[in-house]
Amino acid sequence: MKKMRVTAIAAGLAFAMSLSACGSGGGDDGDGGGGDNATPKYNAGVNNVFNPSDKKGGTLKFANDSDFDSLDPGDTYYGYSWNFVRNYARSLVTFKSAPGAKSNELVPDLAESLGKPSTDAKTWTYKLREGIKYEDGTPVKSEDVKYAIARSLDKDVLVNGPTYFNDFLDLKGYAGPYKDKDKTMKKFTAIETPDDRTLIFHLIKPFSGFDYLAMLPSTAPVPAAKDTGTKYKEHVISTGPYKFEKNELGKQFTMVRNDQYDPKTDPDTGRKALPDRIEVQLNVNQADIDQRLQSGALDVAISGVGVQAETRAKILNDPQLKQFADSADQARTWFTSFDNSVKPFDNIHCRKAVMYAVDKEGLLRAYGGSSGGQIATNMMPPLVPGSKKIDLYEAKDKPNGDIDKAKQELQECGQPNGFTTNISYRAEREAEKATAEALQQSLDKVGIKTELKAYPQSDYGKLYAGKKDFSTKNKLGLRVYGWGSDWPDGFGFLSQITDSRVIRDAGNTNFNVNDPEIDAMIDKALGELDEKAREPIWVDIDKKVMENAYYLPTVWARQLLYRPERLTNVFITDAYNMYDYTTLGVQ
Repeated sequence: MKKMRVTAIAAGLAFAMSLSACGSGGGDDGDGGGGDNATPKYNAGVNNVFNPSDKKGGTLKFANDSDFDSLDPGDTYYGYSWNFVRNYARSLVTFKSAPGAKSNELVPDLAESLGKPSTDAKTWTYKLREGIKYEDGTPVKSEDVKYAIARSLDKDVLVNGPTYFNDFLDLKGYAGPYKDKDKTMKKFTAIETPDDRTLIFHLIKPFSGFDYLAMLPSTAPVPAAKDTGTKYKEHVISTGPYKFEKNELGKQFTMVRNDQYDPKTDPDTGRKALPDRIEVQLNVNQADIDQRLQSGALDVAISGVGVQAETRAKILNDPQLKQFADSADQARTWFTSFDNSVKPFDNIHCRKAVMYAVDKEGLLRAYGGSSGGQIATNMMPPLVPGSKKIDLYEAKDKPNGDIDKAKQELQECGQPNGFTTNISYRAEREAEKATAEALQQSLDKVGIKTELKAYPQSDYGKLYAGKKDFSTKNKLGLRVYGWGSDWPDGFGFLSQITDSRVIRDAGNTNFNVNDPEIDAMIDKALGELDEKAREPIWVDIDKKVMENAYYLPTVWARQLLYRPERLTNVFITDAYNMYDYTTLGVQ
């Protein structure tokens, strides 16, 4: 890959080329829109803006089948949250609001431009735009961005979110203002703020893609005097076009226009801020969400994973409904993680027994069959540039499993008659429940007895499957999950699920991989500036993950999204693999 700031642009272009080659916008028989794009048509919101409009007004209605992990920009890691948070929090840079692969372009948001790197890519400088204010009218200062990043470092307090700043900033032992007890951050020398508009980042190692870190929601400014720690999610101080009017945690929240937001300070992102009001209902049954979308009582299912399998079949078989649907491949893999601390999964052969025993077609059916994706043979999905299919467990030739090989592996691991373990999944996700049930049925055939355990999606990583002692104590040997790329390259997909150095006590996204050889391979890839030389290293990491049976990949995702007739400016953004939540309007 090219040096310095060109990296981010090159990665976006590579991803766009990859999407074009893979046919990202394809549906079962859709043509990706085109022509009159105000007339309802299947896939009209794929690679195109459907029903374009600049008309302002009305109320945009969202519903979520669960709850956000957090509304705090420094404590969130769900893709739909990163998409939605842009309505009330502005980061240094962001992905452009545009259809398809165009959305992979990084553009300035709070900052005047993308970052300016030093020659060794270890120092990055950003300058804030003039005139940006909080909802209370006070000006945003560089010190506020520094403080926002500082507080996000403390994974004991703000347990969600990636660890990129922990990994790349030259922290010199600094652990954040909650532990340091000093909100002036005198010891936080990794970021300098020589004036109210300038930030200078000092890295512990070169990273030519640092603009992707400047895109993280945790760079949204937080005034230190207004920080309430874990309670900040109750009322985030807005810098975006909307601010919180009312927030009933776990139930619903409403947003209204932020009169201190000046669109003149936001010329590059593509935000439209059309509705006067945004309403979000939480913990709504997914079947109810699907029905309300079809009736027009609801505008958007905020989770972005699409309608459930039963609804998908109904929509695709009814031309009247199908014209309001969009389907596209995603840079996302649905998978099941082993917990190697739960015996007998500390033995690789017991893990391999599961790999061979599972009915891959049954797991695909959990997501609605071919309309929900394709059988995954390895972790990195095809839409990640440079990825390659790796089929070590005969998913293609024996999609219903290989019972004989599974039993051989059980012999090798000293469990010829099988064993017992538990399977966890996110309670609100019907496809994950169906996945767990399909796993249970497959494993029963080789003597592996399982019990299913459902946990809330909002705390799945923080308190349950991603909390090390809980998972071990409750013998969660198999944990159903999914992962989408943080940005379009191998590092953006693999690092937070394979690097052992991101593992903490709770809030984990790497549930299982603690392998020094993989850590060394990640470092090697990061040190390689040439893109074509770097991509094969990510493939090698993917292969090593599969050789060691750390994860059971199940499906490379495809979602079916439904857009009620009154929605305007509808399109799938490849940056977030769902509709863009900053451009939608209502008629």
